[in-house]
Amino acid sequence: MATAVQSLRARLSFSAGELTGALGDSVTVLPIVVALGATTAVSLPHVLFLFGVFQVVWGVAYGLPLSVEPMKALAGLAIAGALTAGELAAAGLLAGVVLLAMGALGALDRVESVVGRPVVRGVQFAVALLLLETGISLGEANVAVAALGVGVAAAAVLARRGQASALVVLAVGAGLAVAETGVPSPAVPALAAFPSGAPTLSVVVVEGAVAQLAMTVGNAAVATAVLCADLFDRDVSPDDLSTSMGAMTLAAVPLGGLPMCHGSGGLAGKYAFGARTGGANLILGVLYAAVALVAGGGLVMAFPTALLGVLLAVVAVQLGRAAADTDDALLTAAVGVAGLLVNVGVAFVAGALAYRYLR
Repeated sequence: MATAVQSLRARLSFSAGELTGALGDSVTVLPIVVALGATTAVSLPHVLFLFGVFQVVWGVAYGLPLSVEPMKALAGLAIAGALTAGELAAAGLLAGVVLLAMGALGALDRVESVVGRPVVRGVQFAVALLLLETGISLGEANVAVAALGVGVAAAAVLARRGQASALVVLAVGAGLAVAETGVPSPAVPALAAFPSGAPTLSVVVVEGAVAQLAMTVGNAAVATAVLCADLFDRDVSPDDLSTSMGAMTLAAVPLGGLPMCHGSGGLAGKYAFGARTGGANLILGVLYAAVALVAGGGLVMAFPTALLGVLLAVVAVQLGRAAADTDDALLTAAVGVAGLLVNVGVAFVAGALAYRYLR
């Protein structure tokens, strides 16, 4: 009995470090989720509630502070207007099926070797450029408010809180929204199938799913498995992570959630802020669920669009820094620029072909 209790404590701790570590995963999650809620038909209460549910599920299942993040390529395309809410749902379901199949077949290593790390980083760079372009466009709506957001983010950086700069801007925007609309009354999200709109198939759905899978294989499966070994001395298979991401996405999307993955950046963020066990996930899951109760009504729509633009720019910079970790800067840059100017899916396929030819 004592051994079982000790094992449980090793997997689920609730120390101060777990509390601060829980916030490390929200640095990029909340800005992207709020941006989706403000610019698309996605239901923010449903999204946040399901984020909370799966934080708890994977915290208990793995006993590690695994990240639960939006699939950033798909989220970025939706924010930029390239995918509707219905197309986002369809692309998420498609990606979920493929991830589930790849995990079951043990195909992760083979896929990554075909795609190539520079191409994965190129897709990240393309999404960063799309978010930056959208952020600048939104910021132009009110230059004075955007300048306020930039100043707040810069102050966070100067205070050596650069990782939390997006959260600081988010807090300012939320405060302004509450000042305009008042504190909303808590409301439980209604249970419904596809509350943000039924899945819609199109060519861009397939292209978006392919581009997302390129990022997910490298950043959310293989890189996360490596971090589990490096930071926690735990052997977590990339194929197991692929299976859990596929199952999570297929369960969440029909209920109004986003396509979700286990990002290595979120895991590193939790660790940097002090998380060492799945307890951080349980804490963050409760916080997400609590925020979901007051995220409806006009609160999201009252969020200043100019500050939203600053948020997207901050997230774009973070993604761009991750994309810089490449062993072929020219190919990564080419895929990124092509994704911005032409199409992310086309850029991915062309980049993968170029990688194979160059290698």
